[in-house]
Amino acid sequence: MKRYLELVCPAGTPMALRVAVDAGADSVYCGFRDCTNARNYPGLNFDPDELRAGVAYAHARGCRVFVAVNTFPRAGDLGPWQRAIDAAADAAADAVILADLGTLDYAGRHYPRLRRHLSVQAAAASPLAIRFYAETFGVSRVVLPRVLAVAEVAALIGKTGVEAEVFAFGSLGTMVEGRCYLSSYMTGRSPSCDGVCAPAEQVSYREEGNQLASYLGDVLMNRVDASEGAAYPTPCKGRFLVRGEPRYLFEEPTALNVMPLLAELKAAGVTALKIEGRQRSRAYVGAVVAAFRRSLDALAAGEPLPMETALRGVAEGGRETFGAYQKGWR
Repeated sequence: MKRYLELVCPAGTPMALRVAVDAGADSVYCGFRDCTNARNYPGLNFDPDELRAGVAYAHARGCRVFVAVNTFPRAGDLGPWQRAIDAAADAAADAVILADLGTLDYAGRHYPRLRRHLSVQAAAASPLAIRFYAETFGVSRVVLPRVLAVAEVAALIGKTGVEAEVFAFGSLGTMVEGRCYLSSYMTGRSPSCDGVCAPAEQVSYREEGNQLASYLGDVLMNRVDASEGAAYPTPCKGRFLVRGEPRYLFEEPTALNVMPLLAELKAAGVTALKIEGRQRSRAYVGAVVAAFRRSLDALAAGEPLPMETALRGVAEGGRETFGAYQKGWR
């Protein structure tokens, strides 16, 4: 069957890769077990041997593998990022997802046949920026930031001719891609350079009266009742006292879900849909990928979208939003 939109799915572990492939992913994305990717958490990611095995498994089933090397090297320490690109190419990955100018240059000079995708961490959201990356570094696809309405996505695609990959489901973040600093102020580890926001070793939970309190280091992130859902305690999803009232200052725990907008995104010229969630469970990956696979196959066959109920159960905070795709505040 002809693919309606490419479905790009998270693979936080080798087993999650297999689950995503078996559930119907067209492509999966993953990273190495170090600071070179933006999901550098304990228990996640791949070593070079695991990546080679994962690529072989995916390719045998017609699925592509993209490797995220999408954090920013510190001055004088390019080695880990260069070795990650080397290992991705050695494993026969189909593309590397990059954000830093130096890593883009290194990949283009050493592996000109390896596709280069521009990570959302680069925050490229204008025709000038996208054309610069395409013309200077041979970027063939850009992962667009989650700050654009569907009409703005369509305009960018029309003015650049570069493949566009957009987020379709999962956590929203602060919607300022590649500019994550709050966690580094609190923990000393940078999401943009170390690849970890709210590192697990600095997260703690404490029972305080009838509530569960979550902390990042010594900073209180949230207090919830037993019946209330709570997100992982990252600063952007923390609930803080503002003029004496507890409120989500930056963002409430809510999941992006563009399922009803698939036809609009297709008409806008989008190439691929990205499912967020490399740090989520295999059950999450299987449920979300399978649901989007059913819907995309139905649209490709000219059939109506099936009624999907499984996604609400895995949505962050139990709630869903279109995010910026439909900017109701305008």
